[in-house]
Amino acid sequence: MARPSKLRVAVSDPGQWLSERERAQVLAPKLRALADETRLTLILLIAQRPRTVKELQEATGLSQTLVSHHLAPLREQELVEAIPKGRSNQYVMCCSALAEPLRMFASLAAMDPETVAACLQPSTPIPAGEG
Repeated sequence: MARPSKLRVAVSDPGQWLSERERAQVLAPKLRALADETRLTLILLIAQRPRTVKELQEATGLSQTLVSHHLAPLREQELVEAIPKGRSNQYVMCCSALAEPLRMFASLAAMDPETVAACLQPSTPIPAGEG
């Protein structure tokens, strides 16, 4: 009997196997979940560190019911995960890879309008007739 070869596993880039349209279809529900100001606030708090519903209540001033209501779409879209901890759940980011880009995105809100406008300018001029 032949000896089995070692299995090699590699993480693939979704761009290699999904079209732009398919990536948009996967991403749209996640962006809809983040489009609500309350949910975005919750996920930004969770991106800082894991939080319980009580901690999220205290940080936002929202009721327990409302915090739980807004956490549901974030869980459904697998943006956050509930980890049982004692008699409550602790909410964590689905993956650490999402936390830093989310914090960077949120930093746009702290920028003055001129800085934001500068970020939106193309880095190289687009020749006439191509833009």
